[in-house]
Amino acid sequence: MSLLVVFAIIGVLVLIIVPSAVRIIWQYESGVHFRLGRLVMVRPPGVRLMIPFVDSMRKVDTRVLTMDVPAQECITKDNVTVRVNAVVYFRVVHAEQAIINVADYRMATYLIAQTTLRSVLGKSTLDELLAERERLNQSLRETIDEATEPWGIKVSMVEVKDVELPESMQRAMAAQAEAERERRAKIIHAQGEYESSQKLADAAKIIGSQPAALQLRYLQTLITIATERTNTIVFPLPIDVLRAFTQRGGGSGAEGKGE
Repeated sequence: MSLLVVFAIIGVLVLIIVPSAVRIIWQYESGVHFRLGRLVMVRPPGVRLMIPFVDSMRKVDTRVLTMDVPAQECITKDNVTVRVNAVVYFRVVHAEQAIINVADYRMATYLIAQTTLRSVLGKSTLDELLAERERLNQSLRETIDEATEPWGIKVSMVEVKDVELPESMQRAMAAQAEAERERRAKIIHAQGEYESSQKLADAAKIIGSQPAALQLRYLQTLITIATERTNTIVFPLPIDVLRAFTQRGGGSGAEGKGE
């Protein structure tokens, strides 16, 4: 009976000691090893033995983490109130700093991203926010990365996802875009008229210097009129043709008087 009690006690001790003495660190983790409250080292992935009740370990995920920053109300440099949300990609590069230097590195990074989003976008105008998204993303990444560097965190990317504008501003921008399209259409139409008038002026100079070209143009016009289905067609005749008939008639009358 005493042996059974001893074996039972040994079994209980083994069940208590072994889990606290053996730690498994996954490939995507780093283990921060403490001994009696003091930092010993950062353990790499694998099976690690520890002294029970003396050593302790905090595991840190070193994969790239995604943090969604909800919509924040920002006032741009030109006094326009917008709502902007973003997403932050970051990872822990120094596990000991993420454990020792800050109580909760995820919450701290989240709050830094919120305040930085309002601060950086508040220094930009609405046109810059809509047209220069890449530059603003780069500025946000650099600012957040600099603030979180003491915590052992590396920010790899920050992307502004959506920009919500007030309805009045949306209507104003739509009217502005329509006016811009009309302006471009008028400019293109005027340019076409100008080029067309230049071509017509050049053609008039060529036709005026070459009488034969004028006659050919006249014949082409007659062909065009003849192809149309009209009831009455009036053919204009050159004055030179009529002058030949009038001169001929005047000459025969003079001859009769002479006789």
